[in-house]
Amino acid sequence: MVKLGTKLEEERVNMTFRDEIHSWIDAHCPPSCRGAGEVPGGGTKVPMNEDQKLWLNRCAEEGLTVPTWPKEYGGADFSKEQLVIFLEEMQSLGARLPVSGMGTTMIGPTLLEFGTEEQKKNHLPRIARGEVWWCQGYSEPSSGSDLASLRTRAEDSGDHFVINGQKIWTSGAQYADWIFCLTRTDPSAPKHEGISFLLFSMNQPGVTVRPIRLISGVSPFCETFFDNAVAKKEDLVGELNHGWTVAKRLLQHERSGMQALASGNNRETGPDLVSLAAETFGLKDSRIANDQIRDGITAHDMDAEAFRLTQRRTVEESQGNTPGPATSIFKFYGANLRKQRSELQIAIKGTRLIQWDTDENEQEMTRTWLAGKASSIAGGSNEVQLNIIAKRVLGLPD
Repeated sequence: MVKLGTKLEEERVNMTFRDEIHSWIDAHCPPSCRGAGEVPGGGTKVPMNEDQKLWLNRCAEEGLTVPTWPKEYGGADFSKEQLVIFLEEMQSLGARLPVSGMGTTMIGPTLLEFGTEEQKKNHLPRIARGEVWWCQGYSEPSSGSDLASLRTRAEDSGDHFVINGQKIWTSGAQYADWIFCLTRTDPSAPKHEGISFLLFSMNQPGVTVRPIRLISGVSPFCETFFDNAVAKKEDLVGELNHGWTVAKRLLQHERSGMQALASGNNRETGPDLVSLAAETFGLKDSRIANDQIRDGITAHDMDAEAFRLTQRRTVEESQGNTPGPATSIFKFYGANLRKQRSELQIAIKGTRLIQWDTDENEQEMTRTWLAGKASSIAGGSNEVQLNIIAKRVLGLPD
């Protein structure tokens, strides 16, 4: 009876919390920040409209930009259960996140685990307020899947490091204020050692950024060059020459997308496949009049729902803030789902989606299809994820 009473009390508390957070979101989220639309990345280089600023500031005041973080660093101290409820109510009201990006989802959680108290106080509140756009300095022209072979050097120069080298595929570097960067600080050490994890400003003379225009027509990635760039000693995360441990943990945060995992809301954006198919092929007996397409959409939707529920269950069962190596399963399967969805769009619309002189909606589907090919590489290729799953999840030998 004690356990039953405790469970009932927890449910009562959660119901009260759900009502309160629903009312708060409904009262404070501007109408223009609901429904499909862009989520700001924060920082100083990409302007936000007045409603976006208002929504961001209101959420930041309540710790709702990073709800599971401690209050002292700008969060709301939410439990996993409260986070799930919060995200469910955001979704039910159509409210978009007030801010997103590598600050809230990657470097912030990593600093909570590995950062010094000074680093936490200096960086985390600014991330929570959306004041800084972060980018990731990992991949190099000759170091992609074999990331530990990186060559960018950081040399000790008293109270700071001097950084020289090049990174590539740096997402959002043209908008970034700060970078978390893997550098080699001991060239004589084995390649997984002698690596240090540094934070430094992108707004300095020694940093040059060149956007890379992709076949999809956009430039989300950049080449980033360091020519005597400077990182302060106090912005070394973890121990000198032992940054690989920090880097691997951050990749788990990247692959999990904790907020999406917690809500089970890692679904694809874009046009509704059923509506798209009905518009293209018509209906027969209230069903899509193309058996092959109908079966493909049904199979995809079943896979996507199973994926969503598995994510949700994994978070509920996890002991820490991130499910660990299991994130590689989510990354691998999620990338394949995105590709599958884009290919279904191509199957529905046919050759109209492989030309550029169509309407804007069709052009966007074309860009999504082309960009989706990169999802099996970005954040760790599918082959790397399968190796991690084999070794660290299934325990198979090398």
